[in-house]
Order: sequence, then C-alpha cells, then structure tokens
Amino acid sequence: MSDQVRADEAIRSGSVLPALRRPITVTTSDGLNLVGEIAVPVGRPAVATLVCVHPLPTHGGMMDSHLLRKAAWRLPALADIAVLRFNTRGTASAAGVSDGSFDASDGEGEDLASAVAWVRDAGLPDPWLLGWSFGSDVVLRHGVDLNPAGVILVSPPLRYTSPEELRRWNDLTCPLVCLIPELDDVLRPAEARERFAVVPRAHIDVGFGAGHLWVGEVYARMVLDAVVERLAPDRAPVPGIWPADRALREGPMERWSDL
Repeated sequence: MSDQVRADEAIRSGSVLPALRRPITVTTSDGLNLVGEIAVPVGRPAVATLVCVHPLPTHGGMMDSHLLRKAAWRLPALADIAVLRFNTRGTASAAGVSDGSFDASDGEGEDLASAVAWVRDAGLPDPWLLGWSFGSDVVLRHGVDLNPAGVILVSPPLRYTSPEELRRWNDLTCPLVCLIPELDDVLRPAEARERFAVVPRAHIDVGFGAGHLWVGEVYARMVLDAVVERLAPDRAPVPGIWPADRALREGPMERWSDL
C-alpha cells in the first residue's frame, strides 16, 4: 500500500472538512438579527447553495442540529455546495442567540425569506431550501413565494402546514423532494404519500431504518447523499474518505472535538 493511500482519512461523524466558513448576521425586514454561518468551497465557486432551516427550537432544534452541521462540514469540500445555516428567531446555539421569540412557523417565514435574500445578495447560486422537521413546515408554508431552485424536506411532520398551503406548490415546477424516515414517529411513508398527494409531483424517498432525527452516521449519509444527488449529481454519492492529495492542496480534515 502506498504512502498516499495510507494517508487518506475516513470521514467520521465529527469530521470537519476544509471550507471558507464565517459567521454571518441575517437581518429580517422586521428588524431582527439572526445568527448564522456561511460555508463555501475553498478555491472553487459553489455549484449550488443550500439554505437550511432547523428542527423545532422549543425541543432543542438549532443551526447546530447534527444533519445541518454535517452538511456544512462536508458538502462544500465534497460536492462544491455552499451551505447557509442559521438560528430562527429566538433560537440559541453555540454561535449565539437570534433576536425575537419562537413564532410557531409564522414569523419564521420572514427569517427564511431574509436568509434567501442574503444568499442572492452575496451572488451565490440560486438556493435550494432544506427544511428538517419543523423547518419543513417553515419551508412549505413560506418557500413557494421565494421561487427556490428546489426543495428538500427531511422528516416533514406537516404539523403547521395546511392542505391549501401544500397545494400552492403546484404553481411552481422546481423539484420537491420529501425524505421520509421508515420509522418516523410523526409521519411515516404511507401517510406521507397520502398527504402529499395534493402535490402530485412531490417525490417521496424512504429512509429505510431511519427515525425522525436520522440518528447515526449511516442515516446522516443517506440525507447528505440525497442532497448531493439533487444539487450536484455528478458529485454523488458523497465520498467516505478525505484523500491525502486534497488535504495537501486544500487543508487537513479536522475533528469537531479539536475545534
């Protein structure tokens, strides 16, 4: 085995790959400052942008929820995808606390619109929207007015979204992908197919073995692979190693515990 191969590193749950990352502030039209981060590829333009909306903040959801964190840690390097994640109003994480207070997916629509405006003002590729759990309701209720490049819904509970709001997505032609965990304790595949039937073009993908939070590296990779298959298909599936030659050019892989 060559030195080159021996120096390749396996990507694990806490792996942080090189990217240009910086904290940002997203200011809403109602005057709130939201804490966020943008991560873009090193030395290459992004081929796509992913704007992430986290799970329910009253139950621990935030911009550091593990799927969103792993997207920001891996996708800029592995798929040339820019990733913006942020705390919705009133939400706290290690990065800080966003202004305002939880608004049950109403005011959070303004948060999403302001994040999308930030991406467009920055000259990044037109964004895809990723909503996870509660974030899916925010995307479904308000995203249709933002004319996104596409939508990925992870564990959509459809707790706040009405059938009328779902039907509005028939006015757009962008991809609408629903990642439904096989073992979800909120909305399982059969019910998801029934409720999304009002949007015939909605594509249902089942995460076999996964639960609502997609806990475990194998399930996190299912989600990241699904994202890359849509946003940057020529870069799918997501690699499981960080090659030594890229580490020399772009920087080493770090571990979350070391940061």
